[in-house]
Amino acid sequence: MRRALALLIAVVSLAAPTAAAAQCPRTSVADIEDEVMCPVCGTPLALATEAPQAKQERSFILDLVEDCKSKDEVKAALVAEFGEDVLAVPGDDGFDRAAVLVPGLGLLVALAGITAATVRWRRRPRPDGGAGSGGSAAALGGSDSARLDADLKRYDL
Repeated sequence: MRRALALLIAVVSLAAPTAAAAQCPRTSVADIEDEVMCPVCGTPLALATEAPQAKQERSFILDLVEDCKSKDEVKAALVAEFGEDVLAVPGDDGFDRAAVLVPGLGLLVALAGITAATVRWRRRPRPDGGAGSGGSAAALGGSDSARLDADLKRYDL
């Protein structure tokens, strides 16, 4: 009887951490580091390795991850602890939205300008009358044509 009870306790004690780990959101310090900033350095936390503030922030994140907090919960706690400047990704309203939209619109305008310039450049007439590299001697002026004929006779081409 004691053996069965000891075996049951061993099985339950092994299964409990597994069940708790299955309910814990999968996040890590490295997953969050690239989305938050060091408020003192102004650099992403992943790059701020030696700053005391960055070490404190990283330790704070580690404690929250070990408490099974989700990524959003960790970010909310960071904002509450260090302020809005800790987030590396802009918000969804006002100037923060413009910080994402303006560069995108700038790229679209630049692409449209390059496309228009390329189309215009390809449609302009060529200085040689559009004959290209395979033009005939008839397109040359009188003196140029005579000089070309003389050169061809001289070199027997």
